[in-house]
Amino acid sequence: MPEGDTVLQAAKRLDTALAGHVLTRSDLRVPRFATADLSGRTVLDVTARGKHLLTRIEDGLTLHSHLRMDGSWRLYAPGERWRGGPAHQIRAVLETAERTAVGYRLPVLELLRTRDEDQVVGHLGPDLLGPDWDPDTAERNLRSAPGRPLGEALLDQRNLAGIGNVYKCELCFMARATPWLPVGELPPATMTRLVRTAKQLLEANRDNPARTTTAPVAVSARPDRMREARRFRERLFVYGRADRPCLRCATPIRRVELDNRPTYWCPHCQSGPTP
Repeated sequence: MPEGDTVLQAAKRLDTALAGHVLTRSDLRVPRFATADLSGRTVLDVTARGKHLLTRIEDGLTLHSHLRMDGSWRLYAPGERWRGGPAHQIRAVLETAERTAVGYRLPVLELLRTRDEDQVVGHLGPDLLGPDWDPDTAERNLRSAPGRPLGEALLDQRNLAGIGNVYKCELCFMARATPWLPVGELPPATMTRLVRTAKQLLEANRDNPARTTTAPVAVSARPDRMREARRFRERLFVYGRADRPCLRCATPIRRVELDNRPTYWCPHCQSGPTP
């Protein structure tokens, strides 16, 4: 599931493949930009901002994309068969002499002036993996609506950018709070720890395709968690582990589907309201 760490990895791959190279072909398969032709222009860089991708192209243009739940960018060598999905799911093709980048199932794809990037990412809070990261601002943002459920506040990219559904569930577990606990009921010290842990987890996974939340936290906080995680050979504490034993207490993990997102939690370890 694309979250801040996954999007950063995608940006790095695209930047390595495209930056400094001239586009020999472009194909944007969305009605608004179907006639746009970027061929002959050089790709300057590809960067991540939260869960957004910004591909900057000479002449002051930026191709903005967002992966949402199941979008992806795939890279192919000349003549290689494209394997990211059926052709009708392709939304963008950026081709150079050496590589072809193909965007599949992109729910957001738009071409804009680079000077106008703030129109699409200016609303974001501090980026957990970006140069603008500021834990104090992120914590203030989260606390600005004390009645809001914790999980909902963590997913709001205006508070802090980069957390998705997996990290939401894992962070709530680590804070020993259900995702439905009002933010204002979380002790200040716990909130500070939660924000610090969010940064730690995304940093630990920024170059790791197999995302894990058990090992990074165990190393710095609870060595016993590392032993438990190794025993169960689990990469995540609760996400995707419905009906399996909690790594802390062995209580079966619960799952509920809300707003097309699954939420996982331990009914014994996490306090607060539940659906």
